[in-house]
Amino acid sequence: MGLDPAAAAGLVTREVRTGSRDGVSTRVVVARRTYATDRDDLWDAVTNPERIPRWFLPVSGDLRPGGRYQLEGNAAGTVERCDPPATFAVTWEFAGQVSWLEVALSPVDDGTALELAHEAPADPGFWAEYGPGAAGVGWDLGLLGLGLHVDTHAPLDPTEANAWTLTDPGVAFVRHAAISWADGAVSDGDDPAAAREAAERTVAFYTEPPQA
Repeated sequence: MGLDPAAAAGLVTREVRTGSRDGVSTRVVVARRTYATDRDDLWDAVTNPERIPRWFLPVSGDLRPGGRYQLEGNAAGTVERCDPPATFAVTWEFAGQVSWLEVALSPVDDGTALELAHEAPADPGFWAEYGPGAAGVGWDLGLLGLGLHVDTHAPLDPTEANAWTLTDPGVAFVRHAAISWADGAVSDGDDPAAAREAAERTVAFYTEPPQA
């Protein structure tokens, strides 16, 4: 992918919040990006099971309120709410943990603004190790793929996309994103030095080749 990693990472604005759900403390990562397409097209790109694999992962299941979905090799969950073409909410069930994902689309002058909020139960040990970038950088890569798909309507090559994070531009993109998430955590009250150290561990997680 021939793109400027700093410019690409800068297309997303990032926020970290502390919240609660059913009396349990949570942390929320919020990513926002504007896409140069109308809301109906962007809604189709993020909800149509034929288009989702072109920029993200193959998905199966019943993509209606109350239905269950499964992303190939990744999360599963329940569709909790769907209000086309404005917003949907799902549970995000991965590695034995349940978290909550909400996506909202709003028309703006230069296209459509997407806001993604991912809320998870607070895990102090995991947060100290990786910070918000553990989830946030994964969504950054997904939103990058969505942008490339919206611009061209062509499918991404999954092998090429996965290998890109091991290249110099890919590492630079991940580092810009992880540091921005760390800044968001600091704004939400985290210790600056600890947040930066967690960001570097997140960079290593996403960019080091898998062990044989």
